[in-house]
Amino acid sequence: MTLASDHPPVATRKVGVLLVNLGTPDAPTPGAVKRYLAEFLSDRRVVEIPPIAWQPILRGIILNTRPKKSAHAYSLVWREDGSPLAAITRLQAEALSFGAEVIVDWAMRYGNPAIGDRLAALKSAGCERILIAPLYPQYCAATTATANDAAFAALAKMRWQPAVRTLPPYHDDPAYIGALKASVEASLAALDFEPEAIVASFHGMPQRTLELGDPYHCHCRKTARLLSEALGRELTVTFQSRFGRAKWLEPATDVTLAKLAADGVKKVAIFAPGFSADCLETLEELAIRGRETFLAAGGIDFAYLPCLNSDGAGMEMLRNIIGRELAGWIEGP
Repeated sequence: MTLASDHPPVATRKVGVLLVNLGTPDAPTPGAVKRYLAEFLSDRRVVEIPPIAWQPILRGIILNTRPKKSAHAYSLVWREDGSPLAAITRLQAEALSFGAEVIVDWAMRYGNPAIGDRLAALKSAGCERILIAPLYPQYCAATTATANDAAFAALAKMRWQPAVRTLPPYHDDPAYIGALKASVEASLAALDFEPEAIVASFHGMPQRTLELGDPYHCHCRKTARLLSEALGRELTVTFQSRFGRAKWLEPATDVTLAKLAADGVKKVAIFAPGFSADCLETLEELAIRGRETFLAAGGIDFAYLPCLNSDGAGMEMLRNIIGRELAGWIEGP
């Protein structure tokens, strides 16, 4: 006769949540940046040029010229606990709690920690159901889709897969718009000047992506419209981070900042509603170079308003939208 106590205990079934953001080099050095850019710019979702034409340009020119410049930019914003994007995403994961049955982890699409590695860790920890949560409010194939691609590629190598869900875009979710409103209003109240214009800068994408049917541009515009209505004031919508010679979504953030100053707007506040966490594109491109552009064109007062990051309204929003997607997998409140 075999007693139940003779068998090893069965691992408690868990639910996993994997927060995913874009990525970052491991250090603010040319070598680390080169490795990161090689992975990032080789993604067919990011650069939709046939590899036979693109790879010689990437390997022969870009990876031999851009890493040093980008490493300097990263060094200006690097924190004691690492890259701002990685550090804040880690803090977001640590601050999220849905009960003892849920394990929250985080990963980067490019660089470390890798999506495949963290999915394997969640599976090993007993997670039979996993929510993959790309932290991009506005859907884009070059962000949301490629994060899911990497997760599915990792799952394809597993003999025993967990059940999976993916977090949908939340560009018009009332919880997201409400969190942005609370964050922007709190940041504006802390300023020692009253902005004459408020710029909402979204990450740019090639114009071709819109023409091919990507909803990103429409999602950005809807976010801005809903937030403008919630704030009760007009927002100037722009797109940043142009790269290469192709036509990108307009108006461009740097061009707009210079034009505002030249047109007599002397006091500006800018924020980046499409970024879930502050990173190189917000802290260096907007807060540092954006300021330089605006002041050089004749502006006087400039303020960068932080992203939702890992506290306050932003975390309450993440608990709300992620908790909703876990319905049926965990007990409700």
